[in-house]
Amino acid sequence: MRHSTNLLRRCAAEAIGTCLLLVAIVGSGIMGERLAGGNVAIALLANTTANGAALVALILTFGHISGAYFNPVVTLANASRGGISWRDVSAYTTAQTAGAFAGVAAAHVMFGLPLYFASSQERSGGRLIFSEFVATFGLLSVIWGCTRLRSVVVPFAVAAYIVAAAWFTSSTSFVNPAVTLARAASDTFVDIRPADAPGFIIAQLAGAFAATYLFRWLVPALPKHATAVVVPHDEKIGF
Repeated sequence: MRHSTNLLRRCAAEAIGTCLLLVAIVGSGIMGERLAGGNVAIALLANTTANGAALVALILTFGHISGAYFNPVVTLANASRGGISWRDVSAYTTAQTAGAFAGVAAAHVMFGLPLYFASSQERSGGRLIFSEFVATFGLLSVIWGCTRLRSVVVPFAVAAYIVAAAWFTSSTSFVNPAVTLARAASDTFVDIRPADAPGFIIAQLAGAFAATYLFRWLVPALPKHATAVVVPHDEKIGF
């Protein structure tokens, strides 16, 4: 009973955090595009700045409750190292995905758009799929590398990497299956065509596990630090 209560609390944190993250991603994309007057670079700058700032705030807010994964590949990768129980993975990923779709809907409502409308933005081809592999490999490398040294810096390191990766990858760095699926339901600046989402998700999974197993080899003691991903938390008590 106690475990189920604490799991519910942690999943609520994951859902709300992921929801607010998508509000930031989609909302700032819409606002940036409307204000940029057709200048895509300015719109992307506005979008990535808002995303990075929101990510730091959300990780700091929810991290000590649930770990602030907000991302199914982070959840799965950490479960493979013992940082979260496998029995809790489905609950976490469901909460993250539900939160992501709720965030898209909330952003659409704020800007007077339909609740959901499928994206028409094509993001296909090997170069974009490889880009997602690289972006997600980098994200998990940052998480694993920073967590074992100073977990207090992880929120800032993760946000800094996400902002940078949006600029140095051709896919603009989705790095998150829940985010990818939710953005397929938004025909806005940050969208992806539903047909292209599976390729991105496969690349994200591959990148996450490649980085996880690389760091397992580089740092044999890595599983000892798994409970500090992304932020130290105790899944038994939820705080």
